[in-house]
Amino acid sequence: MDTIGFARHDHKACVQTALAAVEAHCAAKKLQFTAVRRRVLEILLSEHRAMGAYDILDVLRAEGMGSQPPVAYRALDFLTTHRFVHKIERLNAFIACTHPGETHTPAFLICRGCDAVAEAQAEATRGILGQAADAAGFAIEQAVIEAVGLCPNCHEVDAPCA
Repeated sequence: MDTIGFARHDHKACVQTALAAVEAHCAAKKLQFTAVRRRVLEILLSEHRAMGAYDILDVLRAEGMGSQPPVAYRALDFLTTHRFVHKIERLNAFIACTHPGETHTPAFLICRGCDAVAEAQAEATRGILGQAADAAGFAIEQAVIEAVGLCPNCHEVDAPCA
């Protein structure tokens, strides 16, 4: 299971690599990657955290890219439809995908202390969920897996003294 989100990394390279992957995917599939869609993705990539639509809209408004909610929601709809961005149901917020353009089932590790989110790879058709689905004759097409706990930074702060 690869996890990205709580570890230190080259943030500038991370953002550039993800943008390049999305641009290439959109070009190959003939999808319109508009300036607003790109900027919304850049905002999520640069923040490296889940953000609500209105938080994103505030940034767009400040940059003169639109002030009405449909501007952010349309961009987020495109980005989630093509799996460049994921919605974190627990937070009612969005986070940039760490594997854009790849078919995968993400699992989200959500810190209850700071709301940081890490995306991990999961396989919903395996393990206990897959076994339960098989036993019921159910074919899993999509699963949203969200686990709540403490990230390494908050775990250190929350840890009891010896």
